[in-house]
Amino acid sequence: MDIHYDHRAEISVVRACLSDDANDLLAVGGEHSVDVLRVTDTGFRTIASFHTGTRITALAWSSNTISPTAADEWAIELAASGEDYGLYLLTKSADAEEHIFSFGGGLSGHHGRVNDMIFCGGWDEDSARYVATVSDDKMLMVWDLLPTVNISSSKPSPARSTDLDNCAITSRSQPTAYVIPFPHPLVTIDSHPSTSKEFLVADCHGSIYLTDWRSDPDDPNRDHLRHSNVMEFADPHALAMASMGNSVRWTGSAAWRADSPDIIGAVYGSKFSIWDISHLRGGLPLFSSASFSEGGHRWCRTYPEYFAISTQSPNKGAVIHVHNFNYVHAQPTAFNLHARPHYIKDFDFMATRGIPRIAAAVGREVVVFSIGVES
Repeated sequence: MDIHYDHRAEISVVRACLSDDANDLLAVGGEHSVDVLRVTDTGFRTIASFHTGTRITALAWSSNTISPTAADEWAIELAASGEDYGLYLLTKSADAEEHIFSFGGGLSGHHGRVNDMIFCGGWDEDSARYVATVSDDKMLMVWDLLPTVNISSSKPSPARSTDLDNCAITSRSQPTAYVIPFPHPLVTIDSHPSTSKEFLVADCHGSIYLTDWRSDPDDPNRDHLRHSNVMEFADPHALAMASMGNSVRWTGSAAWRADSPDIIGAVYGSKFSIWDISHLRGGLPLFSSASFSEGGHRWCRTYPEYFAISTQSPNKGAVIHVHNFNYVHAQPTAFNLHARPHYIKDFDFMATRGIPRIAAAVGREVVVFSIGVES
C-alpha cells in the first residue's frame, strides 16, 4: 500500500536512515525546515521538526541515531545544508527538545551551493564524528564535529532555545574542516560501511573519484598532482558532452553498492553506468545503458542487487525505474507516481526489512511505495 505525507511546502531532499536501530526514520527537507518522520506500514508520525529558516539542499544521518521504536532512550542526529551555504547539526532525544547547531558559515565554509553530504563510513565512533560536504565551489570539506581545538560559535542557532540550550551552544566547539580541491563543481558524495578512509566523489563533468581523505598531505611519497584521489573513473558520454560545452551543471549522481565497495553505479546525462573496481578497464564502466535525462541514482540497502533511477525532467512525469544488477540488460520496472508536469525531486530506499520500499518527493508530498519484491 502506498502512503502519502504532506510537508506543506516544496520538498527538496529526502533521506532515509540506514542504521539498523533507526531504519524506520525518514528526513524530509523543504523550504525552511527539516521534518523527521517515523514510517510505518500505514502512515507517518512526526518525531521532530527543525526550523532552519532556509531552503535545505542536502541531508545526512549520523550513526548516533536511535529510533523511538528501538529504545526508550532514543536519539536523533543528522546534518543539513542550507541554500545560504550554512551547515546545521540537528539533534533531539527522549529527554531533550529539538536543537540546531550552526557551523560552516562565513569565511570558514563553502562559497557555493552544497549539493550533497554524508557521514564518514566504517563502524567505529568516527562514523558520527566526521561529516563530508561537496559543493559548486569545487571543494570537498570533511568536518570534524568534535575538534580538540575550541573555536567558539559566532553564529546563533536559528531555533528557539532555552537558557540551557544557549549554554550548550556557547560551550560546543565549532567544527574544523579538512579541504580537498577538485577541478570541477561537485554533485554527490558517498561513503561505505567497509571503510572510514575513503569517499566516492562525483563531479558535474562525468568524473568519479575514490578519495582517501585521511592521506597525509606532507607524505613525501604522495603524488601532489593527484591530491588525495586513489582512483578516478570516467563516464565517456558525460566527458564528451563536457568537452563540447554541452554539459549541464549540477547533474550527475554516483553511489556505492551497499554490500560491495567494488561496485559503483552512476547516472550522467541520459545514461547510467556500472563500474567494477575489481576489474579495472582504464577507468571505463563495465556496463552503460540509456536512462533518464538528469536522473538520480540509488542502491537498495536491504536487497543490494537492486538500484533505482529517477528523472528531474517534468517531460517524463514522476517516474522511477528499478533495475536488477543481476539482469542489468533487462528492461527496468517502471513506477509512475504522478503524470507530468510533476517530477521526482529526490528519492531514497528505506532500510526497513522485508519488501523494499522507496520514499519519493513529488512537489509538497512524500510517497512511500513498495517495489514489489518478495522477501
